[in-house]
Amino acid sequence: MRYALTALLLLTMAATAHAGANLDFTLHKLDSGRPGPTILVVGGVQGDEPGGFSAAALLISHYKITSGAVWVVPNLNFLSIIRCSRGVYGDMNRKFAELDPSDPQYAAIQKIKAIITNPKVDAVLHLHDGWGYYSPSFVSEWQCPLRWGQSVIIDQDDITAKKFGNLRELASRAADAANAHLYEPIHAYHVKDTHTHDLDNETAREMSKTLTYFAIGQGKPAFGIEGSKNLPPPLRTYYHLRVIESFLHSFGITFERTFDLSAPHVAEALQENLAMSFFDNRIFLDLRNARSRLNYIPLKKDSAVEYRPGSPIMALVSADKGLQVYFGNTNVTQLDPEYREFDSSIDHVRMAIDGNRRDVPFGSMVPVDRTFRVEPLPQDYRVNIIGFSRPGLVSEAGLDMTQRDIQPSYSVDKAGSIYRVEVYRGEKFCGMILVAFHDAPPARMATTRLRPPLRQLEKTGRINLGR
Repeated sequence: MRYALTALLLLTMAATAHAGANLDFTLHKLDSGRPGPTILVVGGVQGDEPGGFSAAALLISHYKITSGAVWVVPNLNFLSIIRCSRGVYGDMNRKFAELDPSDPQYAAIQKIKAIITNPKVDAVLHLHDGWGYYSPSFVSEWQCPLRWGQSVIIDQDDITAKKFGNLRELASRAADAANAHLYEPIHAYHVKDTHTHDLDNETAREMSKTLTYFAIGQGKPAFGIEGSKNLPPPLRTYYHLRVIESFLHSFGITFERTFDLSAPHVAEALQENLAMSFFDNRIFLDLRNARSRLNYIPLKKDSAVEYRPGSPIMALVSADKGLQVYFGNTNVTQLDPEYREFDSSIDHVRMAIDGNRRDVPFGSMVPVDRTFRVEPLPQDYRVNIIGFSRPGLVSEAGLDMTQRDIQPSYSVDKAGSIYRVEVYRGEKFCGMILVAFHDAPPARMATTRLRPPLRQLEKTGRINLGR
């Protein structure tokens, strides 16, 4: 399994003991190091629009920019994403004109405004999901001028800007490019001009408070991209990427993508990064198809929980006696911790995997066809294979284990294929390895460590549980 986390992270996400009380948005700079414009892509301003923030997350994890730069904020309103709410503190996309400093989102608005106005940023793409299918003429209740889904939004035809001021032309080109790859004719994109600068109707007055119109006011070309809430989220995400890629081509930005662009491949790509590591990779959890609760997860006693998510739209928040893992709007699992002192005297163990001996670092997931064995360790260390029990054993090292030897109810995944192997020095926790038996999904079967490539620094988080 490959974890393609390719972004340089500039802002750190943190969570507190109060679930989601301080989930800051993150900025990821995908810079090719070669000349070209810089485009800012923003998702998640409204938390119930997963097509948009999922597309932004895939830009970070599965795209490589080869000329120019793309800056991505995938989770602007992270708390509302986790709550699956348009806006826990009201509609964040109506706070860009005037905002009282006492507003809970005032600091975040000022921060994103500073990013938009950064002299390096040449244009802004703002990702949304809207109901129905926008059509310039009335076709039905769900396909008419009042709908927003499947549209590219402009506030006016053009602006005076250093680059890309021809808003309508660029928007039309992006819509046409998406329309060449539709699954159904009703999914067709159209350009929707809100004529915001006129301020002569209620829609225009509302749009004057938005992120894109703020950018326009700063001389930055800005476009809204709407998927349709009538479509499944992976299909919305697919269409978002079609439109985004057209804009990147128009802007002169080149890129590489790690998957074929289709709705099924988008769904697969979104799942690839559903993982989380803890405490400098001592623990790694593959959370695709995870059980609803994972019990007795070793966490450091009297310490904030340090974690690294596999996707920028993943977060860890505290809940009743545990920690909830969220992936966008979805509650993936709950971790029930077992607090331990940690020991860092070793960082790997020797294992025999189907008869082949090798050193396996903590934080790995290894494929097993038939058997595995953790080779004996010095006397003060012990191995605990979660789900295996034999009376009288102090350590489970030195035993040849098959899938049948482990109780399936203790697996990490619902399929009963992935199991935890934990190492202790006395009562202190040293590290964990996952073993994935042959009937685990193929994408799981490569040795996996959530370690950054040389050009990458992933998002980290801390949860202070007040212990």
